[in-house]
Amino acid sequence: MSALLIEGGKRLHGAVKVHGAKNSVLPILAAAILGRGESVIHNCPALSDVTASVAILEHLGCRVRTEGDTLWVDASQLVRSDVPDALMREMRSSVIFLGAVLARTGEAEMSFPGGCELGPRPIDLHLAALRRLGAEVAERAGALCCTAVGLTGCDIVLSLPSVGATENAMLAATGAEGVTTITNAAREPEIVDLQNFLRSMGARVRGAGSSVITVEGGRPLHGGEHTVIGDRIVAATYLSAAAAAGGEAELTGVDYRHLSTVIAVLSEAGCAIRSTPERICIRADRPLRGVRPVRTAPYPGFPTDAQAPVMAALCTAEGTSVFVENIFESRYRHVDELCRMGADIRVEGRVAVVCGGKKLHGAAVKAADLRGAAALVVAALGARGRSTVTGLAHADRGYQDLAGDLRALGAEITRTEERET
Repeated sequence: MSALLIEGGKRLHGAVKVHGAKNSVLPILAAAILGRGESVIHNCPALSDVTASVAILEHLGCRVRTEGDTLWVDASQLVRSDVPDALMREMRSSVIFLGAVLARTGEAEMSFPGGCELGPRPIDLHLAALRRLGAEVAERAGALCCTAVGLTGCDIVLSLPSVGATENAMLAATGAEGVTTITNAAREPEIVDLQNFLRSMGARVRGAGSSVITVEGGRPLHGGEHTVIGDRIVAATYLSAAAAAGGEAELTGVDYRHLSTVIAVLSEAGCAIRSTPERICIRADRPLRGVRPVRTAPYPGFPTDAQAPVMAALCTAEGTSVFVENIFESRYRHVDELCRMGADIRVEGRVAVVCGGKKLHGAAVKAADLRGAAALVVAALGARGRSTVTGLAHADRGYQDLAGDLRALGAEITRTEERET
């Protein structure tokens, strides 16, 4: 079984460049289908979710090649409009291909997505948006079958600012005749990144980063070229690691403004943080202290993906910290494993109370989801003694080289490479 072996209690000191954002590159790869030509994507991270996306692209008929962190996608000739169940189950974000394939071919057939178990993540908002654009959506034998004689621009009002639904609506709207307005759109930086890539392909899209996005569809698109933004959740993980272990760390390749709420919480906990648009420096040379309640919310609120690693850092903080998870129902699956390391955390529904001031000790723990894996690594770095973290298939979905990056920051961490079952 693959595992991370971590010798905790070592102060960190070093610098690392944050790789491209998982939550940007996946919809960008789907968007590459829309261009009748070759797209070039720079700063593309080597993640298992990217590998799954490439497999979907190749199944559809795209030619894909990779050199370093640059990926070329030639979507000149799509030969299929279906995605088999085995590929869909590889990741939850696979549903993002629905809008792109429908816009390009007029039909799409795929099963429901798989991935981390974070409780219900319904795609009803995705399907409602596609229906508003004129698609017929039916479910047959567990598969979604979408057809559209012609998509037509319209007004789409999302009942909540879902990132995936916003992205699917944007992608489908590029193939719709006329103007589409998406109201109550998600405002995440990754939405802006998708807009920038679509513009490089010749699409007319504006408003990303605000709650109203406008797409002037029906234009033939060509291949585009784009550099993916840095991963703000990876950056949040490394900042949490430095806070937990103590020391100093410098992160480059990520915009600190995308991390404002995370930086505010760690600063309140006692960390000294200095930032520029592409550089974040953190120093943690004093015991952490508890913070005011942290409530996850859509951007620009505190990101649900950062909740677990920040919680891990605050396990040893003096005082009590309260987390309220407002996005996913099952986002506290890391808590029991943190408690195996000596943490004192009480969970009641969507609320987790972290009673700090405890000394963590090394233990054998297993991750149950992507960000939970990051939390266990953060806790292990701040604990005394050796920890073994398994369940790394989850971490590989969102971290290109977690062990290597943390070693660059001075962590004593190695990875065994036996096949995980």
